[in-house]
Order: sequence, then structure tokens, then C-alpha cells
Amino acid sequence: MNRNIDDDRFPEWRPFVDAVQQRRPDAGTWCEAWTVRDIVVHQAGNAEEIARVLAAALEGEPVGTRGFEEREGPLRALSDADLWDALFDRMATLNGVAAAADDVPPDIDVAWTGRTMKVPWFAEHMREELVLHGWDITGDDAAAQARLAEPWMTTHSVLAVGKPLLAKGARQLAQGEHVEARLRAAGSDDVVVRAEADRTAIELAEPEGPATLETDPAARVLLLWGRRPADPSRICSRVGPQTLGRVRGLLGGY
Repeated sequence: MNRNIDDDRFPEWRPFVDAVQQRRPDAGTWCEAWTVRDIVVHQAGNAEEIARVLAAALEGEPVGTRGFEEREGPLRALSDADLWDALFDRMATLNGVAAAADDVPPDIDVAWTGRTMKVPWFAEHMREELVLHGWDITGDDAAAQARLAEPWMTTHSVLAVGKPLLAKGARQLAQGEHVEARLRAAGSDDVVVRAEADRTAIELAEPEGPATLETDPAARVLLLWGRRPADPSRICSRVGPQTLGRVRGLLGGY
């Protein structure tokens, strides 16, 4: 089996593998009802689908993105050992496709899950999945926080994933209800979110005026993905519980 996975291309791969190996497959995680095994299923499906869609685009024959159940269902039927092999196999395939994409102009748009992403964002998206779901397994250890705090994690979350990250929370808004917030982390641009029941927007902007909430870069990424750090004091706000509650409700992640 080809297991060539480039640590330079996917530097978050080895920490993710180490995190999984330190826990039982049936151990719980910070990702709601998912166990470690559920996360491995999800990651194998992610790697397979990212590689499939990107490879088809590189060949000039684009394909649609399959839903989670279609790509994860067969993986759930595997034994733990076969699932582990499948994860490595699919990551190695993605590694090869991502290497081939190095020769493609980076500004080409490729359809992905109701939006488009630039070609380099596909490998970057897998990297983000490894960071986020690695945190789901380990929680707030220092290494996981450092990976979450990398500036590219915020940029990718906003530019490449922002639209679906707000969709779940926006569905809970009543017609005519409007939510707008500035999420601030020292030394970086604000993340500005706006949402109504039928539309959302998310962007990076220079800090201006009061922030809706202030936190560190790692916790802000967790908030964007519908998660929260174990220590609630990392999130500070003076807007009051009603406004802050509406913002936190909007940040529901997938």
C-alpha cells in the first residue's frame, strides 16, 4: 500500500495520527456525539472526497461533491484495522493529487460543497480538518492551541469555509432578524460576520470600534467552527448576554 504522505505538505498529519493512536476508538471527543473512530471515518472520507474532486478538476472533468453519508457510509462498515488502513491510503492519494496541483495556476476556482475554492485551498482544507479534529481529540493542550492559532487557520476558515460555517446558525434566525458581530484577536484583523435568515457574510477587516467579543486566535477559530475552549475566560465581551448569545448561536459550525 502506498503510504507516501509528505510531512512538509501536510505538517498536521503526524500530530493527528499521534492523537488518535493515544486513545481508544470508542473514546469520546469534543465533537459532540463523535468518538475517535467517528473522526477517523470523517477524515478518511474528507481525504477521499477532496482528492476525488480536485483530481477531476485537474483532468478537466469536474464532478460534484458527494454528501457525508455517501462517502462515509462504506467506511463505517470497516473494521478498526481496515479503517485505519483506509485513512492512510486516502491521505496518500490526496498527497499525490495535491502534488500534481502544484503545476496548476493557483487562482483557478473549483466547485466544492455549494461554493468554489481555489486549487491550493483543497490541500489546505485537509490540513484545517486535521488541526480542528485533532483538537477534538486532545482538547486544549499547548500544541493543539498553537496549531489553531496559526494565521492561515483563520484566513482559510473565513475565505474558504465561511459560508457553510454560518449557514446552520442563520437557519435559526427569524425573518427580519439581523446579527452582526466583530470577533477580535489581538494583533490580527477582525473577523466580521453578518447574517439574516436568508443570507450571510463573513470577512476579514481592520479592527475598528468596539468588538463584540475578544479572544485569542485559537479560541476564535474554535468559535467559528461551532466549538468553544474549555476555559470560558478566554472569551471576553461587554455587549451583554442577549447580544452575545445571538452571536454564539450564529456561530454553530457545520
